[in-house]
Amino acid sequence: MCAFRLACLQTPGSPGDPEANLAELDRAAARSVAAGADLLVTPELFLTGYDIEGTAAFARQPLVSHAAEIARRNHIALLVGVPLRTAKGMINAAVFVDETGEVIGTHAKTHLFGELDRSRFVPGFSTTSIVDYRGLRIAILICYDVEFPETVRAAALHGAQLIAVPTAQMTPFAWVAETLIPVRAWENQVYLCYVNHSGAERDTVYVGRSSIVGPNGGILAQAHEEPALLLAEIDPREVEQGQRDNPYLADLRTDLHPQSAVDAG
Repeated sequence: MCAFRLACLQTPGSPGDPEANLAELDRAAARSVAAGADLLVTPELFLTGYDIEGTAAFARQPLVSHAAEIARRNHIALLVGVPLRTAKGMINAAVFVDETGEVIGTHAKTHLFGELDRSRFVPGFSTTSIVDYRGLRIAILICYDVEFPETVRAAALHGAQLIAVPTAQMTPFAWVAETLIPVRAWENQVYLCYVNHSGAERDTVYVGRSSIVGPNGGILAQAHEEPALLLAEIDPREVEQGQRDNPYLADLRTDLHPQSAVDAG
């Protein structure tokens, strides 16, 4: 396959103002296209904000349709964080829209964190969700999901080459971004992007530190606490080589460790 270029948006956004966030998404999509990117990933619940009031009302708005139009107009795939209403309740979702504006994948956050998450959302039922796009197998997790090694391992065992993780990581958990994320990439020999907010919402102070990490655990691009647009090349051949050099997946006793449920589609 040709080189796949990834863009990740770290931003404070405009909490509680979806219209402003959609406008920022449009600008970021245009910048990403100008930089040659195939996919732009946003933070968790980017279109509304995370620590806000009125999430349920925003979940009734056609925000995904507006994001899909931005993807179509800019001709770039988007992975956007947004609350969605379902028959089982409201979910904390990340929606994958291709460059034509078609929704080709949705992941509901499986591991809800703290009272804020649990008071608003119902958990998802798939360890991860996988999308095949432009020759790349991409697994979607959200924030706390990635802190469980089983989730990334399940994605890797299902062939994921890139793990995309929109997040809303706050103080005092900077160590997750700095230490745990490179380990998750290394122990599965996959690319991993961890895409956080910057700034603050009410009492929630975000740590920033978004990153794109290679299969060897090396940092390919990283932000600090300020807004940033990260860019990196994703090469599936590096995943294949890494998994040959460090055959954790091949050597795993899967008869003793059953694979978790994965939503592939």
